[in-house]
Amino acid sequence: MYRYNEFDAAFVAERNRQFRAQVERRVSGALTEDEFKPLRLMNGLYLQLHAYMLRVAIPYGTLDSARMRQLAYIAERWDKGYGHFTTRQNIQYNWPKLKDVPDMLDALAEVEMHAIQTSGNTIRNVTADHFAGAAADEIADPRPIAELLRQWSTDHPEFQFMPRKFKIAVTGSPNDRAVIKAHDIGIRVVERDGEIGYEVVVGGGLGRTPMIGKVINDFVAQEDLLPYLESVVSVWNQIGRRDNKYKARIKITVHEHGIDEIRALVAERFALVKPRFEGVDAALFEEIKTHFSGPDFVQKSEAPFKAAYHEDPVFRSWADTNLTAHREDGYAIVSISLKKHGQTPGDASADQMRVMADLAERFGHDELRISHEQNVILPHVHKADLPALHAALKEAELATANIGLISDIIACPGMDYCALATARSIPIAQQIATRFDELKLEHEIGELKIKISGCINACGHHHVGHIGILGLDRAGVENYQITLGGDHTETAAIGERAGPGFSAEDILPAIERLVHGYLDLRASSEETFIETFRRIGMEPFKAVLYPPAPAVAAE
Repeated sequence: MYRYNEFDAAFVAERNRQFRAQVERRVSGALTEDEFKPLRLMNGLYLQLHAYMLRVAIPYGTLDSARMRQLAYIAERWDKGYGHFTTRQNIQYNWPKLKDVPDMLDALAEVEMHAIQTSGNTIRNVTADHFAGAAADEIADPRPIAELLRQWSTDHPEFQFMPRKFKIAVTGSPNDRAVIKAHDIGIRVVERDGEIGYEVVVGGGLGRTPMIGKVINDFVAQEDLLPYLESVVSVWNQIGRRDNKYKARIKITVHEHGIDEIRALVAERFALVKPRFEGVDAALFEEIKTHFSGPDFVQKSEAPFKAAYHEDPVFRSWADTNLTAHREDGYAIVSISLKKHGQTPGDASADQMRVMADLAERFGHDELRISHEQNVILPHVHKADLPALHAALKEAELATANIGLISDIIACPGMDYCALATARSIPIAQQIATRFDELKLEHEIGELKIKISGCINACGHHHVGHIGILGLDRAGVENYQITLGGDHTETAAIGERAGPGFSAEDILPAIERLVHGYLDLRASSEETFIETFRRIGMEPFKAVLYPPAPAVAAE
């Protein structure tokens, strides 16, 4: 894990000092809200529906126990005792008082964290595969690259006032767990003739105009990556639309100009940019890599794990859903679900954060990750320790065995918090999760990704859900559209709209019909929802969703 040097600490401290003075001026009335707005956004502070919201960056989703405990302390000291983990590996505090925000930022700085560039028309928090450094299928750990990009993009003088916000995601595996094709830039580690390089994807994004990114370069050498990415962002910064914010994202620029023209412009820019780096970035990258050497793995007997797996059906169910293969023999990656049935997806109380910090310290080599699916990961746990870990999670109500299942729902805050939302997301997610828990069907259903957004900005990633739900306002009434067939992985796809939307009262019965229809339509119990959809298409699902009205008998 990267540790701040003297410059980093001084930089964050100075930014916090400046923002404290800005907050004092706003509280005193010396700054109007319009004058204050760009200043607060540069420091991750939003004005939401009921209160301010502070969005804190968790770079590439990586934490240790000290940082997690500090996040818990901040939640208790200055908020309502919980935090909300987001789809971009941030944590949001939804109820801070404006006068307290500078103290919150100083508390973050104590553990080398900040909220800089978690908002505004700049390069946001660089995200990464939440199994980075642990996954058995990984070519190389993508976090050193993500850290290099974080340092390069933070306060970059050319990229502070771009046409719109800009998001970058990195994965080190051929199996995409970072949704790279739905980002402005997606980066995938590849290997060619024994050399590590990077495939670069541009022009992905969701929102009101969802698009899957296109490969602009299938192999960028390590020493060329940073100047190449600077060239991509620089080209868009120059030619991106500034006349219409809805057409300002790089996805629209790529669509309007075509990938071939963008590729040529980037190549031209790269020829000018590359000589300016003079190897400084390569030296910095080598230094950064030393922070990600990995833990000292231990060898133990797996007997406790095997015994618990065969003797305890509750443990076995959790192990089958919440464990993933690790690159090291004898270890597993543990996903801690923040989706207990009926709870708000992504929320964790201060007590739960402290429990997870303690467990990471005790069993997980003091490492945690935040996933874009709003769960928490312990990336390095020896199998011998899994029964004890599971028992502790159960006590903290964190042992829900539903990773990848129908109740493991991504949901944005929706109209319960967000000033932009047009419908609620959280209650819909809660109802779906609770209902399918009551039916005891989710393990029979198998892998099924439901994603819910409360407006067309698509913060809940509904476009790439196997079942996507978009909440809209129709003449003052909440209306929920359903899309089917979306995919956020290496086979990324935008879901197709099924038809007319449903009221808040009708959306749960509609999802029930859809799922029961899938169980009837699938070729076997091994065929997942997305596989069934790809095999038979939309029409059979539409017939299930929109059954004909019963005939009315003539009098």
